[in-house]
Amino acid sequence: MFKEILPMIFVVFAAVSANAQEQFEKDIITTSSGDLKILFIGHGSLIFTFNGKFIHVDPYGTLADYSKLPKADIILITHDHPDHLDPQAIAMIRTKNTALVLTKTCAEKITDGIVMKNGDVQTVQGLKIEAVPAYNIVQKRDNGQPFHPRGVGNGYVMTFGDKRVYVAGDTENIPEMKALRGIDVAFLPMNLPYTMTPEMVADAAKAFKPKILYPYHYGDTDTSKIVAALKDTKGIEIRIRKMK
Repeated sequence: MFKEILPMIFVVFAAVSANAQEQFEKDIITTSSGDLKILFIGHGSLIFTFNGKFIHVDPYGTLADYSKLPKADIILITHDHPDHLDPQAIAMIRTKNTALVLTKTCAEKITDGIVMKNGDVQTVQGLKIEAVPAYNIVQKRDNGQPFHPRGVGNGYVMTFGDKRVYVAGDTENIPEMKALRGIDVAFLPMNLPYTMTPEMVADAAKAFKPKILYPYHYGDTDTSKIVAALKDTKGIEIRIRKMK
């Protein structure tokens, strides 16, 4: 009897999971090793699906019921602000086999993760991951401290087949970003006053020239401004998705 019920449970779970995903926009990027599927949860939260693995970035429970979303093979956390490091959302998608990649300050709040510092490169469950600095130069708090200090947060470059995908985290158009090369897909934040203005995003994009640019984590910033700023820049396709 139990053996007969088990497949039915799996089918119901799969249907619930699929329905939960329907509310979010999706894109597919073709790579040399199969399709990379992107689910745009919102804010700084994304889900990448590649070769049967689910890679969550900054899961945030305010945006979705993570109990109904796929369990994670890999979770990437960019920094320890509560809209990026949400222990409850992580607990809903984490299993004993999930690899949790995070920063040193995040590791002080959630245990048993793989700590990566700026500049580190690791292969996690077959996925090459590069940790890129993420910090503010211009945007600062009233006390003069940057919203995101240098050396604390990460952006991540992931290699899916022949495609390199950069999720910048909370950052400005810093020299390390502008020095990147060979980026096929880039997610750049535009959430004022904490990250970049559209002009900063345009400056960075012109420097490292991603083939596809997704403004993300943009709050109430007018996305038409980045479209206008890059309208004469060849080789960069701008895709606007629901990522407030």
